[in-house]
Amino acid sequence: MEQESLFEEVSFQPLASRMRPASLSEYVGQKHLVGEGKVLWKLIEKDQITSMIFWGPPGVGKTTLARIIAHHTKSRFIDFSAVTSGIREIRQVMKEAQDSMVYGQRTILFVDEIHRFNKAQQDAFLPYVEKGSIILIGATTENPSFEINSALLSRCKVFVLKALEDEDILELLKTTLHSPKGLGKENIQIEECILKQLAAFANGDARVALNTLEMCVLNAENTDGAQIVNEEVLAQCISQKSLLYDKKGEEHYNLISALHKSMRNSDVQASIYWLARMLEAGEDPLYIARRLVRFASEDVGMADSRALEICVSVYQACHFIGMPECSVHLTHAVTYLSLAPKSNALYMAYEHAKIDAMKMRSEPVPLHLRNAVTSLMKELHYGEGYQYAHDHEDKLTAMKCLPDSLQGKLYYKPTIQGSEQKVKLRMEQIENWKKNNT
Repeated sequence: MEQESLFEEVSFQPLASRMRPASLSEYVGQKHLVGEGKVLWKLIEKDQITSMIFWGPPGVGKTTLARIIAHHTKSRFIDFSAVTSGIREIRQVMKEAQDSMVYGQRTILFVDEIHRFNKAQQDAFLPYVEKGSIILIGATTENPSFEINSALLSRCKVFVLKALEDEDILELLKTTLHSPKGLGKENIQIEECILKQLAAFANGDARVALNTLEMCVLNAENTDGAQIVNEEVLAQCISQKSLLYDKKGEEHYNLISALHKSMRNSDVQASIYWLARMLEAGEDPLYIARRLVRFASEDVGMADSRALEICVSVYQACHFIGMPECSVHLTHAVTYLSLAPKSNALYMAYEHAKIDAMKMRSEPVPLHLRNAVTSLMKELHYGEGYQYAHDHEDKLTAMKCLPDSLQGKLYYKPTIQGSEQKVKLRMEQIENWKKNNT
């Protein structure tokens, strides 16, 4: 049970905590569940709550929804954490619930991160849920089909909470800037384009959005009593720094760079020279072999797929034999890579896809591409509409495999170098087939 300190003040609470909704009218997102007339809205309004599991990513309102239920219900409400509680605490709460039931009072038990409970701890709830001594509301970020005991799961209704849309996050940010509970008492100047960037950065997580907004305000420029959040402040608050993974000296990087660029430029003589410089200076041959494996896909790729096979074989040879004998194997690989046709199409394909993966919303996997390995997943339409390519004469279907927002994206653009010319032709054939069969 939560206990408030005598010295606790709202202003000291994190912004995300201060802005936690207390009613359905303040709740943002999940309209498919709590929109007026929807199933969960009806259960809450009529105070007819049954045992349920809230399943969804972090920051989408699972705990908030439980607190709203606590506010609306006529039941005794207990907030329970799977992180700090064990079997003894469970039994104590169950006893209290049974005692309350004697006097005609229901107990709603909210268990945050219920997936952290082991089988024995989850089993402890089962008889009380069955008898109706408690109404269990569990929150989890993990698939309940795998993390919740089947016996307990069968007695709970699963509600799937979705990542918030950018529009939902934007609405929340604007409300926060004007709300007395939030930042309404402060003179904050922030353009809508910056709020939209912040909403996109949050990736559907309200907590991340509010925490980032709070950080932006704390780092804002104070001009004539106004706190100005500009592009520079936002960039500082959402930047991600990369860490070095190797602490060798600059010459180490200079030499591997020279080797790499000489091979890319198809200069066999220079490539062998820089290889010798590194090996004779005591460089780890396995480090060089790993770099060659990378080069085989990054700079040669589909133009000559044998390059990867040869480099992996050279790495194994270096591992078996070691220096100085493996120097000839490394020379073999360096020479092959230098003479091979070059294409960085695979490298560019991934870099373009990475930009979308990092900067755009984390799009959910389309339902028809998911495996329905449990009955719950089937009920949620996992795998529905999937087309099995081997069932078709051409081994092709017109099924869309990218999320709707990414339809038409071209990441891999093959060149006409070496074997990649055949790859380009094959991709064109597939594209033409799909156009004619859509």
